[in-house]
Amino acid sequence: MPPVAIVTGASSGIGLALTQYLLSKSFCVAMLDINPPPSSFPMTDFTKYIRTDAANWDSLSAAFAQVHAWHSRLDFVALNAGIDDRDDIFSSISSSAPPKKPNMLTFEVNLFGPYYGMKLAAHYMSLNEVKGGKVVITASAAALYAIPIIPQYSATKAGLVGLTRALAPVAQKVGITVNAICPAVVATGLAPPGLMDVFQEQHITPMSTIMRAFEELGDLDGVGNEGWTKGGKNGCIVEASIGSLYYRDEVEKPDEGQEFMTGGAADTWTKVYMERNKNFALMDWEKKD
Repeated sequence: MPPVAIVTGASSGIGLALTQYLLSKSFCVAMLDINPPPSSFPMTDFTKYIRTDAANWDSLSAAFAQVHAWHSRLDFVALNAGIDDRDDIFSSISSSAPPKKPNMLTFEVNLFGPYYGMKLAAHYMSLNEVKGGKVVITASAAALYAIPIIPQYSATKAGLVGLTRALAPVAQKVGITVNAICPAVVATGLAPPGLMDVFQEQHITPMSTIMRAFEELGDLDGVGNEGWTKGGKNGCIVEASIGSLYYRDEVEKPDEGQEFMTGGAADTWTKVYMERNKNFALMDWEKKD
């Protein structure tokens, strides 16, 4: 049986290119997007489009369930859907009226969506005959080099880097690897009109570099091989820029005063929080003292 993949934001840009790449690797690919793929895209028995709002738990949960019913397995998930800013702070300051509540859709799509997707991937990958799989999250170079004019985008993508590093060690214990790719400037529909005209061709990262990053992080040629779910890269943050991949280390080695965040102290954090987390389903988070 061929391996099964889910790609969110699959109908355009990086998601569409990744779908095509996975099909070339003999995957069955479920394309999750709020918009359908282009009419020119050849849908076959190996592809399945499911209209999905990646920022909505009910929509995303239903889509994952539909994918699992398709072939009763899930091997690879690319949490790729993303948008740029939907609000501004400093350019829209007005002396005539206080600000309205900001539009936070960017946080919902870019940060909530991948968290929802990770929760669902962990569940369905645990149902595989050989438990486990690979998850790659699309962050951005804006997570590494903040872009002041789009703070929502920069913040949410930086959040994905932190999420990847935090999830990876625990996920690996159940056979799941979690990595993130940070693309530089790529020619996709995400950019507003006129932006790509500013960049010269040599400053634009080709899609082939992005696909190479997904290949390395997902070990896509090894799917189905013995040990595939337990091996490979995990917790990696890869900047994909022009023709190169740069593996970014987590942080500098902490000094003595920061040891409480790492090493043996981290094991204490893990033990205490794991006991607390087991009871999440029983907790009433709305309860007030």
